[in-house]
Amino acid sequence: MKRYILGLIGLLIVPTMLAVETPSTEGQLASLRDSAHKEVFDGILPFWLKYCIDPAGGFYGRVTIAGKPIADAPKGLVLNSRVLWTFSAAFNQTGNAEYLKTATRAYNYLIAHFLDKQTGGYYWMLDSAGKPTDDKFELYGMSFVVYSLAEYSTAAKSKPALEQAVKLFDLIQTKAHDAKDGGYFETFTRDWKPLPKSTMAYGIDNGIKTMNTHLHLLEAFTTFYRAYPEPRAKAALQELMDIFYDHILDADKGYCRLFFEADWKNINNTISFGHDIEAAWLLCDAAEALGDAKQIEKTRAMAVKIADAVLKRGLDKDGGLLYEADPDKITNPTKDWWPQAETLVGMFNAWQISKEPRFLDATLACWEFTQKNIIDKKFGEWYFSAAPSHPDDALKVSEWKAPYHNGRACMELVKRIK
Repeated sequence: MKRYILGLIGLLIVPTMLAVETPSTEGQLASLRDSAHKEVFDGILPFWLKYCIDPAGGFYGRVTIAGKPIADAPKGLVLNSRVLWTFSAAFNQTGNAEYLKTATRAYNYLIAHFLDKQTGGYYWMLDSAGKPTDDKFELYGMSFVVYSLAEYSTAAKSKPALEQAVKLFDLIQTKAHDAKDGGYFETFTRDWKPLPKSTMAYGIDNGIKTMNTHLHLLEAFTTFYRAYPEPRAKAALQELMDIFYDHILDADKGYCRLFFEADWKNINNTISFGHDIEAAWLLCDAAEALGDAKQIEKTRAMAVKIADAVLKRGLDKDGGLLYEADPDKITNPTKDWWPQAETLVGMFNAWQISKEPRFLDATLACWEFTQKNIIDKKFGEWYFSAAPSHPDDALKVSEWKAPYHNGRACMELVKRIK
């Protein structure tokens, strides 16, 4: 009876999210776990295994919705690193040898082609044959290299992979860290000279530091610290936590500032709901890795506050997460694949912390929206965005579209629902 009443309360709070009476919480969780498990292991990963492996080496840089590879497409560092992380994490969760084999393929290609043996950095973009076409060093991309190498080193029990992660971590600390104002510079020439603007600060004058890069560096250093629990790794992760609280988070309003000058002066008021809800649970994960009880409690409270702000402004009536807003209005109502994935984990995380039914309701509503509008039930994997139609020749894999956001979200749900 108690669970039934809680379900009704959830419906009253978010009346447009669930159109029918909810079953018991246990039933909801079991259904969510089972469908997430099926989606990642029967839908997402099989698409990559079937359509995305390039016989010439590594993975195709672009593949259409119907699984047709674009043979001459460029190969991006972000894509290769995210493939490496995803299949490493999938092996760590399941022990499936095929996943480890695929992760090893990504690892070998990363070291053979993306790594600049002279400087220790990793190229941003290669051509289809594996030759550098854009040899600048992007901290955003290299954060995923640290992230994926640390995950792979655990999966493969690979000392060389961990050594590569340590080398890059130390290089980032030496070449990219801002000793004066804290945090990191983000875009460099091949000889590690910082450029006056971050590539991640699209269209933003004087954008030198970004929330996006620092969030994924936080994520990377969390996994790295777990694989390499040394004091300097812990100190770097703690500094990133402090950067978020001191400069990036608007603690009163529950959202993240996005673009900054070198001294952390905020230079834009855009609100990215997907990045906010992603930060909410990644900050919790970082706090748990660091292990300080007071910081964990503080971060969990902040995660709930962020989820509440996203729920009130960013979640549409159909359960999908909108893309961007400014302080007064929605500026981009697009519903892309990755914000939906992060909503699933971020809202579920808020429910685990608070046990407030509206956060579980939001998770379930977003999952229902995703299943109806984002998941490709014909070929597998997820469409880039919710749209009235999806031509078979549109891209499903690209420099930015990997199995990372959606694969990770599904694996997180499976892991969190016992």
